[in-house]
Amino acid sequence: MTDTQDFLNDFHWLMDVLQDIDVGLVILDQEFNMQLWNSFMQNHSAKTPDEILGHNLFEVFPEVPEAWFKRKAEAVFMLENAAFTTWEQRPYLFRFASYRPITSLADYMYQNSTLIPLTNTRGTVTHICLIIYDVTEVAVNRLQLQDVNAQLHTLSRVDGLTGLLNRKAWQGELEQEFKRFQRHGSCSSLIMFDIDHFKRVNDTYGHPTGDEVIRQTSATLRNQVRDVDQAGRYGGEEFAVILVDTDAEGAQIMAERIRHAIAALSVEHEGHAVNFTVSLGIAELNASVTDPSVWIDHADRALYEAKNSGRNNTVIFQPPNP
Repeated sequence: MTDTQDFLNDFHWLMDVLQDIDVGLVILDQEFNMQLWNSFMQNHSAKTPDEILGHNLFEVFPEVPEAWFKRKAEAVFMLENAAFTTWEQRPYLFRFASYRPITSLADYMYQNSTLIPLTNTRGTVTHICLIIYDVTEVAVNRLQLQDVNAQLHTLSRVDGLTGLLNRKAWQGELEQEFKRFQRHGSCSSLIMFDIDHFKRVNDTYGHPTGDEVIRQTSATLRNQVRDVDQAGRYGGEEFAVILVDTDAEGAQIMAERIRHAIAALSVEHEGHAVNFTVSLGIAELNASVTDPSVWIDHADRALYEAKNSGRNNTVIFQPPNP
């Protein structure tokens, strides 16, 4: 067998490998015209070699970001070093459909890609090889894990009955707001309130109705506060709200809105219509507050005074006279 025949045989085997390998291979010249398009790319694009070979990459596949891709490719041509991109940076270069059953949750194939310089016999880079890897299974698993972790994080912070922050998460927000006050002296206020005669609701109508009262109180509270405010279920039928950048007078306006909205509720549950009210205490964050527990104590004292003065009202904490 001659050297020429050996070379042709080797070349034929190489082309078989390039065609059958389970990654995409595309060879591009310096004008980004496609010179090689293997079976992987043909199968996923549903485009024949006649539609591809000699044609410009960006004209045939407008989803490939031209400016970004050219910057990556020009670095490969000039520096003669490979370049890489992952699905986290860019989910795909070619929008191919995802076809594996295990990755049916994905609308398209997630891809990693590599750009490799190809030199001619004179050592000059005249072409680049683009390699496309299908990493959909890895990407979907990673995204599902991230989603589960996000849900677990939310569940660890949210009260199951009300959808508000639970006590631990809310206290964490309170501590952060106190630290912000220490750094910047920013004004904030705390509202604490609870449902008047809630034990009577449970004793008269049962705990399921009591739970519905708490749920609808929470929904009303969420509708009244701003996105920047932090509302939480402090415990039982008691709620707490951190009002950011709000003094005591501003907090009183918010508290009265909450009070009137709840007083207008009529909770229908299991054939019962329950009307109820809330009492609210307000404490402004100022120099007299030495730590978060003192801030809570001031709001609690105001709430206690609101209950002692007839309930269904709002009281602002006033420090005792020296």
